[in-house]
Amino acid sequence: MGIKRGTTLAAVAVVVALTATACGGSDSAGDNAKPAGAVAAPSQAPSSGDGYGAGSGSDADTVGAAKPGGQLAIAQDEKLGSVLADSAGFTLYRFDKDTAKPSKSSCDGDCAKVWPVVAAGDATAAAGMDPALLGEVVRTDGSKQLTVAGWPVYRYSKDTKAGDTNGQGVGGTWFAAAPDGKKAAKASPAPGGAGQASGALTVAKDPKLGDHIVDGNGMTVYRFKPDTAWPMVSKCEGDCVAKWPVVPPVDQANAKGIIEKNYLVLDRPDGKKQQTVNCWPVYTFTGDKKAGDINGQGVGGTWYAVAPDGKLITVQ
Repeated sequence: MGIKRGTTLAAVAVVVALTATACGGSDSAGDNAKPAGAVAAPSQAPSSGDGYGAGSGSDADTVGAAKPGGQLAIAQDEKLGSVLADSAGFTLYRFDKDTAKPSKSSCDGDCAKVWPVVAAGDATAAAGMDPALLGEVVRTDGSKQLTVAGWPVYRYSKDTKAGDTNGQGVGGTWFAAAPDGKKAAKASPAPGGAGQASGALTVAKDPKLGDHIVDGNGMTVYRFKPDTAWPMVSKCEGDCVAKWPVVPPVDQANAKGIIEKNYLVLDRPDGKKQQTVNCWPVYTFTGDKKAGDINGQGVGGTWYAVAPDGKLITVQ
């Protein structure tokens, strides 16, 4: 793993009034765990189509049997935002004519040739998504199909390489799936100019870091060692924030596996609102280009990934 050094930091301490709740605690390293999955490459611009998308020149008849999703991943698409992909980086889709409650697939026959079913079996949740969202549905032929938040998922026969999103919007009924099972859509800018809203916090696993916090896009969340939790102080301002964007406020209901104690929002003097975990301000890193990257770990001896209880993970 390449470590980037030399980050310019403008150390301006900002003391913020807290509630009566005491914050803080000693830092410790997390436990090692299983590796997170690979991440797909950026996608191409989507194409449109009619019906099932099996227009002139379709290769639908050559599509083979359903294949499992394997280690799922979260890809970042310029237009769609976070998109769920299989272990080979191929985009996963959902069909508006299906139902999630109860789970039911309405794509059979020729439809399933154009939109190959993702078989249930060895699928593993991507870093940054809730594993409980994965499930399965029994199809009319008795086979089992992977579901995400109850929605059956598919690949598209006209996606020829990892990152393609040619199935997006086909027939007005087919859409790339987001990590939460919803239709993929670019996040809106966060209040106060804090950048893209992550929408959620959850726990991912890394072979070196173990359990660590990631945002809703699967991007690693970091702490800055000079910050303090009591009083709640951020010492990352100016050029520092440009390289280490603050994590915008996240509803506590969307913080999966994160400690609930002292889950507060920091009002910064630059007008941004910053999420804290156990009163520690948290950030992402512009040097991380895709979900699962940990390029910020150990930068300058001051930036480290965050354990679910808010403590620093200092392993290298």
